[in-house]
Amino acid sequence: MVTIKKFLKGLGLVIASVFVIGGCVQLYLLRGTPGRPLREADLRADTEYSTTPTLLIPGWGGSTVTYDKMINYYQSHHLAQKVLTIWVSPWGSIRVSGHLSKTQKNPLIQVLYDWNYNQTFHPQVKQLTAVLTYLQSHYDLHQVNVIAHSYGGTEFMHAYLNSPTLQSKLKLHKLIFLGVPVEESLSARLDYHYHLIHHSHDQNFLRLRQQMRTWQPDYPIMIYNIMGTKPGSTRTDGAVPLIQAEMLRSLVKGHPTISYQQKIYPNTTHSQLHARKTIFRYVAHQLWGKDDSE
Repeated sequence: MVTIKKFLKGLGLVIASVFVIGGCVQLYLLRGTPGRPLREADLRADTEYSTTPTLLIPGWGGSTVTYDKMINYYQSHHLAQKVLTIWVSPWGSIRVSGHLSKTQKNPLIQVLYDWNYNQTFHPQVKQLTAVLTYLQSHYDLHQVNVIAHSYGGTEFMHAYLNSPTLQSKLKLHKLIFLGVPVEESLSARLDYHYHLIHHSHDQNFLRLRQQMRTWQPDYPIMIYNIMGTKPGSTRTDGAVPLIQAEMLRSLVKGHPTISYQQKIYPNTTHSQLHARKTIFRYVAHQLWGKDDSE
């Protein structure tokens, strides 16, 4: 009996230790990247500065680590400034750290999910809807840019297109998608063709297609679809097949105010899409680069 009690006590201590360590790791992962103010003396001649915020949305299992290198790169090169971290819980409650004003230049907003390890992305769609609604109402936002990795982009499209309120109050400017799967029923062996849209069995994609038909923004939107292929493959980045990300092109085809560009980085894995400096520079140029004709 004494031996059993000691065993149970030891087991309880082990379980408690695991929970404590897990909690500490999660807190570290959700700490948020520190911001550095962008001073007037630091402004670059080759950069266009505006007050339009850019939201950084992580994908499945994403955390502070997802955009830590990117944010630090932009801040150290005086391209943008991290001004706000916004956390959202599984039940949609919001916590905010930092300050967003209407005068800050190239402000970055880091979105973090308290828990994003669900079997589907649908819980995060609801949570991201809460985030977007909060930002629009509390800061009177009228326009945003978005950088989204993996399921973060999928969640954003569903959250925005599911909400007529957001569509009417929050305009989209430039959308940067990094390895975002929009259609998940097509085989990685397939090459892109528009008519594959008729062979989709992905109900989430078909819903997006119907919503895109009815959503007709009367202002210009630019979408940059960035994909990678892992070493030794031309079909997948190791997590998302190229075709499943490239089907975004079919969704926006025919929209008169939506422009679309895509870029594929060979020898680039799914996680490297948010970690390579060459991609940082490309994204920065699309968001804040001055027109070459100026």
